[in-house]
Amino acid sequence: MKHDLKPGDRVNWNTPQGMTTGKIVRAITTHTERDGHTVAASKDDVHYEVESENGGKRAVHRAEALHKMPKH
Repeated sequence: MKHDLKPGDRVNWNTPQGMTTGKIVRAITTHTERDGHTVAASKDDVHYEVESENGGKRAVHRAEALHKMPKH
């Protein structure tokens, strides 16, 4: 599946607390360790590191979990 997400894009995603908004920090295309978690990413299964606008926390999500927000 082709995704047109790139660093700097504003996105939102669902969390247990509700929808969160933030920006993409980087695309991850290789097997990676982040904060003690394994990210099983590849060129065919891209994951994205995102930073929340509310609190600045970072997390990694699959492209399917992220929804690109329109530009203002």
